[in-house]
This record gives sequence, C-alpha cells and structure tokens, in this order.
Amino acid sequence: MLYPRIIPCLLVHNKGLVKTVRFKDPKYVGDPINAVKIYNEKEVDELIVVDIDASREGREPDYKMIENLAMECRMPLCYGGGIKTATQARRIFGLGVEKVAISSAAVENPNLVTEMAVQVGSQSVIVVLDVKKRKMGNKYELYTHNATKKTGLNPIDFAKRLEALGVGEIVVNSVDQDGVMKGYDFNIIDQIREVISVPMSVLGGAGTLEDIGQLIARHGIIGASAGSLFVFKGKYRAVLINYPRPDEKEALVKTHFAALK
Repeated sequence: MLYPRIIPCLLVHNKGLVKTVRFKDPKYVGDPINAVKIYNEKEVDELIVVDIDASREGREPDYKMIENLAMECRMPLCYGGGIKTATQARRIFGLGVEKVAISSAAVENPNLVTEMAVQVGSQSVIVVLDVKKRKMGNKYELYTHNATKKTGLNPIDFAKRLEALGVGEIVVNSVDQDGVMKGYDFNIIDQIREVISVPMSVLGGAGTLEDIGQLIARHGIIGASAGSLFVFKGKYRAVLINYPRPDEKEALVKTHFAALK
C-alpha cells in the first residue's frame, strides 16, 4: 500500500547546508553530511539534496559531494543541481542516488525528460517547478535559476506536458512561501494536482506538522517536503536538525486514511 511521504529538503551552497527565504539570503545551518547522519537515525522517508549554485553558475554537478552523500545516506536520495544531460544522470545513479531532479534543463530542453526516462526509468526522473504568483491576478509563472529567470510558462500547462513526456514525479516549489513557514500554497497545489496523475511532492511553506497534516488530509498520497521545518526549531529558529517522531508521523499519515472515510 502506498503512503504519504515526509521529505526533508537540504540546500547546498558553497558546499555548506543553507536555508533561504524566498530563494534569497542563504543562511548557513551546518554540514550536509552531518545532517544526513542525523536523518539516518531518524529514519526519514526520503531525502532531497539540491546544489543551488550549480545551474546558476553553469557548472556540472559536484560528483564527489554526491558520492559522499550517497555513501552516507541510508534512505532514498534525490539529487538536483547542474544536471543537463542523460549522461550526467547515469553517472549520478552510478554513485548510488535513486532519483535525479532537474528544473531549468527541463524548461530549456523538455525532450531531455523523455531521454532520461528511457535511459534511467521514468520513476527516477523528477522535475522541480519553481512557481511564483504574478503581481496581477491569480496566475502563476514558472521560474528557473533560483527564481532569477522568468520563463513565461504557465506551471499548470507545463506540468501536463511533463507528464506526457514521461516524467516520474513533479515537485511543486513555491518561491513566495520558501522559508516563510506560514503554510503551503494550496491554490497552486490544488490546480496542478488536478491535471496530473504522476506522483507529486510539494515544497515551500511548511512551518508546523499541522501544515503537513493538512496537505496529507487534502491530497492523500503525496510527498510533503520541507526545508526550514526540519532544520530550525522554535520561534527563534535555533538550528536543530529534526523530523517527526514515529508517533507524530503515524498521526500525520492517519490523516489521509481519515479523509478517505
């Protein structure tokens, strides 16, 4: 039986673990390897690691860093950052990573999604949609390169196109909610979930376990991802790598089954 997944997302900047607010002002919060070790002990469902420098700087993924993370990681690992070819994706899989995530590369060359799906399996190909609400109206736009480049694309239409191209999972990442910790943007989440049938995860906005519970109750089998929630603790945002206790996680997952009744 499939269950909702609760997924920490780690951002790597200058080889350190950071957290941003609306994709800006990265704050150093520790060493990525140490964070992975702690998440191992907490038996997290899955882990997303994104190098936020690679694509913006136009460089290849840091394969040594990825290898070190994969060797330490005891849960399914998804890596994103700097991937532009299926050859790079295969190399990363060879290092022990289960999923690869692309963003700007999917916008620049949508057929790459199909190529990667054929070569490594669609279930392992993830596309992250960095979405931002337009100033006028209730519309959203897809951004790339750490939300510094507008694409002019409607993320709902693009999500449908990605499914047709063979994507294995779509991650909806809200630029406006990133690091704010005031809840997910259900407006765009609901719209994209309505038009796709592939697995979907959501990132940006979770500030409490109740936010995750609300997402699961609303959408059931979904990936509830968060950054700040799992690296900060308390109203003063003290750095503390954390994750729901087994009893807390069980209660969150039960919200899905309760919603089905």
